[in-house]
Amino acid sequence: MQFGYTIIYVPDVAASLAFFERAFGFSPRFLHESGTYGELDTGTTTLAFADHALGHANFPGGHVAAHSSDKPLGMEIALVTPDVPAAHEQALRHGATELSAPAARPWGQTVSYVRCPDGTLVELCTPILAG
Repeated sequence: MQFGYTIIYVPDVAASLAFFERAFGFSPRFLHESGTYGELDTGTTTLAFADHALGHANFPGGHVAAHSSDKPLGMEIALVTPDVPAAHEQALRHGATELSAPAARPWGQTVSYVRCPDGTLVELCTPILAG
């Protein structure tokens, strides 16, 4: 088995792709002509977005829409960067909400948390140093 991709259900796929491009520098790789599914060029593991309508089709019992939840969902995506403060500020400039400012962690990483306009919780972090 291999981890292939993460799909985040959002209210506007094109808007999420555009935000991740502006805020984090990922280029869109694919946007379906229907606008209901899109992917970013993130390397070997795909980060994708799907419209809530697809989520409702996939989960007849419904799902929690992150953008309308008062609190972030209990999951995150982590983006690794050598300069967390700069990445954090760039995300805020493009519409993310700060949840936790960049801070040094006891295990040697610098970490911050932002919430994207579509509700996605993003950890920005430096690489973990092998010790």
